[in-house]
Amino acid sequence: MKKEFTANTVDEAKELAAAEFGTEMSRITFTVLEEEKKGFLGFGKTDARILAEFEPSKAETAAEYIKAILSCMDISAELSITENEDGAVIDITGDTTGAVIGRRGETLDAIQYLASMCANRSDKEYYRITLDSCGYREKRKAILEDLARKISKTVLRTGRTSTLEPMNPYERRIIHAAVSEIEGVTSKSVGEEPYRKVVISSVNGRPEHRQGGRKGGYDRPRKRREPQAHSMDLMKTSFEKDYKKPKPEDTMTEGELYGKIEL
Repeated sequence: MKKEFTANTVDEAKELAAAEFGTEMSRITFTVLEEEKKGFLGFGKTDARILAEFEPSKAETAAEYIKAILSCMDISAELSITENEDGAVIDITGDTTGAVIGRRGETLDAIQYLASMCANRSDKEYYRITLDSCGYREKRKAILEDLARKISKTVLRTGRTSTLEPMNPYERRIIHAAVSEIEGVTSKSVGEEPYRKVVISSVNGRPEHRQGGRKGGYDRPRKRREPQAHSMDLMKTSFEKDYKKPKPEDTMTEGELYGKIEL
């Protein structure tokens, strides 16, 4: 990012550049194009002119892109950046952040994806951008973990497999991580994006139930019926067959909840 600045003095021009770029002078490279001249009795006076060059960080690049999106949405909000080991968390705060979050975080996810693309377009080393608003991510994570525990409890009691509604990769990983901590149940993902779902099932299968008999008699074991091929199975499309194939996130650990976005 390069821009020329003009002021009464070189120092004033540098201050203008720092204010324009929103950073410290030490991070800007200055080239003096023309020194100021005081002149004589007010005649021949000229201003100082400099060229300022600033290279923003990936987090700053993402933040500027997010600001541009919010401006187009007529949303007034403040952004704060917290950098971590492999990326940064950008938090949006304001009175109208509900529109930024969207239904179940769909708008927030979309802006995060675009900001990540913008921040990583000039470097092969991936820099993870996580976008949050008023603590939404933690609240949603707690809701999903609670859901995973409740569904797992039902699966353990009934032995019946349960399929959750479609979720994005980030939310599916939260479910997988929560289920992995519960003994007796397992989870996998099936389907194709954006309709990919998590399936939670019992490790031991469906529990056997005893049928009661007369008093003093005996319980007759339930006769097992051999599975029969259904005529509709012959009509399955390749999409339906692939629908049941597990995807890579099935094996992800809790430490990988905020994994790289796959384009």
